[in-house]
Amino acid sequence: MTDSPPTSVLLPTVRWTDACDEVASQLGPNDELLVIPDTDADPVATPADRTDRGDDGHLPDNVRIVLAGEPTGCSGKANAIAAGMEAAAHERIVWTDDDFHHPADWLDRLHADYDQQGPTTERPAFVGRDPLGVLLEPAYLIGGTLPVAAGGIVWGGAVIFERGDIDEAAFLADLRRSLSDDGALSEHLEVTAADRTRVVPAGGSVRESLERFVRFLWITRYYAPAATGLNLISAVVLAIACLVAPLLTLAGLTLLSAATYRWVGLHRSTFLLAGPAVLAAPPLLTYALGRRTFVWAGRRYRWSAKHDVDVLAG
Repeated sequence: MTDSPPTSVLLPTVRWTDACDEVASQLGPNDELLVIPDTDADPVATPADRTDRGDDGHLPDNVRIVLAGEPTGCSGKANAIAAGMEAAAHERIVWTDDDFHHPADWLDRLHADYDQQGPTTERPAFVGRDPLGVLLEPAYLIGGTLPVAAGGIVWGGAVIFERGDIDEAAFLADLRRSLSDDGALSEHLEVTAADRTRVVPAGGSVRESLERFVRFLWITRYYAPAATGLNLISAVVLAIACLVAPLLTLAGLTLLSAATYRWVGLHRSTFLLAGPAVLAAPPLLTYALGRRTFVWAGRRYRWSAKHDVDVLAG
């Protein structure tokens, strides 16, 4: 374990998952893990959630449950992070998620990154768990993982910074009226990407992956409108190229996808789906831009403007 300053790790979740155990085991004696559900009705807020996993029901040392409350005017994730930031005891902050594996050196490596280059984020690779998620996997790798690697974009699943690196009051004010915690922090924090990738299982059903696609597109629409325009143009141009010169275009897309997979260390044959993903992009983008609401983690949202988020019933 590195000789790092006391650190608060924020982990929004409604259930005690393997990630909670993994992160808790990496805490230093002066660190804390804040597990952040919405309310005391969420399973993680009760000892029964941990006894169901074979534990004795007691929280590990240095772990606290922080109730965020129901979100109003922001996403449940943004609301949880805001509550965690306000409850955190320490200057050094780490955000993470409950849906990927945290190896034993995960926290130490983030500390080493911060000591070397300041605020740091890891890069995610979203691996599909259903047919649509698998189809979109190459697109997420090229359109999501590479931009994080290029720098300046935060992935909230693994980011380390200190309170002095941001104007915290201004950030929290934006966060409490945002849908994307990643997008909000990216506007307030200068961050560098670590040279490693975390594999994140994504989706689980076609419906989940479709809602995820819609959410991701709207995040880029509000936080990177120029990139959204470029993505739309590129999707149409590439889809036409696939029809006009299919062999050449599909070969080029497959080679680019294979190189990207190799670069991030993802050994999956799904790189071969880059061409079909491009052909599917125009109808998917049209559908996503036509949606006025979408579902995320059991809540339905209407996102009318960057800082105009409605939490809807059902």
